[in-house]
This record gives sequence, structure tokens and C-alpha cells, in this order.
Amino acid sequence: MKTILSAIDFSDCSINALEHAISIARASKSNLLMLWVNNPTNTKTILSSDLSDDLLEEVEHQFSRLISKYSSQLPDTKIDYIIREGKVYKEVVKQAKESDVWLIIAGTHGSSGFEELWMGSNANKIVTAAPCPVITIRAGIPIERHLENIVMPLDSTPETRQKVPFTCDLAAMFDAEVHILAVFTNNVDEIRSFVKTYAKQAAEYLKKNNVKHRIVEIEAENLSTSTIEYAQQVEANLISIMTEQEKTATNIWLGPYAQQMVHHSPIPVLSIHPKELEISLGL
Repeated sequence: MKTILSAIDFSDCSINALEHAISIARASKSNLLMLWVNNPTNTKTILSSDLSDDLLEEVEHQFSRLISKYSSQLPDTKIDYIIREGKVYKEVVKQAKESDVWLIIAGTHGSSGFEELWMGSNANKIVTAAPCPVITIRAGIPIERHLENIVMPLDSTPETRQKVPFTCDLAAMFDAEVHILAVFTNNVDEIRSFVKTYAKQAAEYLKKNNVKHRIVEIEAENLSTSTIEYAQQVEANLISIMTEQEKTATNIWLGPYAQQMVHHSPIPVLSIHPKELEISLGL
């Protein structure tokens, strides 16, 4: 049985992320594992119950409340929780590896340990170090959780196509339409030709897997701004990106494009790591 990991700090932001995780867990028939990390030097609680003076007891009470509230939405799978101690992003990554999860979902702003995780350059760490794709969701953004429109920008790098299979799988689960966004950032004919070719290959892959799609070509001075603007125009509820965009795939940190998307997109962002070897789209 597949597993999704949802990082929780009990803020409104992380509960919003949890509800997105439940929607995807139901569609994919995955188990859902909630994770709270106690960082003794940084944790600040926003827990509202006065049932216990003991922090861990209160966390367990809050998890029990969440399971009671949401378990009926996952009739074919289970929802559970785990508590770890340490640096938040490190423990999230460790749990993802130990549980062999296929997806991590987390809010990008919150309280307690997540302030450390999502402030400044630390926002890169969970996405950069995760062993699987990550969906990040900003605080205060009400987004329809049933995926209907997924925006998938493609650039001129061969690695840009590596997000196609995973995006295709998600779209198929929800019968969503994938908007293949061919993004042109300059007037060099050879580079523009690469983008067009990759967009056509992605369309053929989606067509072969019976996923609704369309190709849209846009001119862009700023990749992240143009992608977000288009996603808002079509009322997308997910943007699928690589953690490197028109940069070397071996760079340990997020590229500027991905970093801007994770921090600033009002629409949930699916971040996928490029692999060293180019994938085949079966063409």
C-alpha cells in the first residue's frame, strides 16, 4: 500500500495541507501518515486545548481529534500519525525514507518548528532533500482540493520532461486537464525548437495515457511570474515543476525559478527532483 506523508504543526496552514493530502490519498488509495516534529530548542505550540500540561500528551490528543474527524474520508485506507524529535526538515526527510512514501505534502508557513523550516533559505531544505516529490501549499490560500487543472511549464532543458509521468499519474487520478506550458525566455530558434519538441512529446505521453491536455505557448521574461499568472487565469489548483529549471540537474540547491515558486506561488506547487539519467517518455 502506498503512503503519503503530511507534515503537521496544527496551524491552519498545515491543516489546509492535510486536507489536500486526504484528497490525494483518497484518489490514489494511499495510506496517510501525519508527522509532527518536536524541536526542543525552537518549538512553540499553538495548541488550543487545555486538556493537558504535557506537550506530547496534547499533541497525541490533537492527532486523535484529527483522525476522528477525517478517517471517514479514507474508507479504503488508514490515517495514522507519528511523533519525532529533532530538526523539522531532517526528520520529515528521514520519515519519508523510512516509510518509503511516494509524496510529501506540507504547508509553507506555520508555527512551532515550521517557522524554522520555512523561513529564509531553510525553505529549500525539505524540497531539496526529500526522496520523493513534494507538494507545498502556502498559508491562507483557499484552493479547490479536487484537481481539475494542472499547469506544467516546460523549458529548454532535457530534465524538464522528467515531471511528465508523475504529473500524468496525478491528473489521471482526478481526471484533471494538464496545461502543457511551453515557456520561451529568448528568441534563439534552436532553444525555442527544443521547448516545442518537449511540449509535443509531453502531449503524446499524456494522450497515450488518456489524460486531457492542451499545449499553450507563452513568452516570459520571468519564468515564475508568467507561470503563476497563467495558472491563475485558468484557475489551476496545482503547478508541476522541477526543482531545477534551466540549471544543472546536479546542483544541490533549488534553482531560482523553483525557489520563487515554492515561496511565492498562491497555487500549490508540486516539486520533482531531476534524475541524473534522462527518462524516456516511451516515444
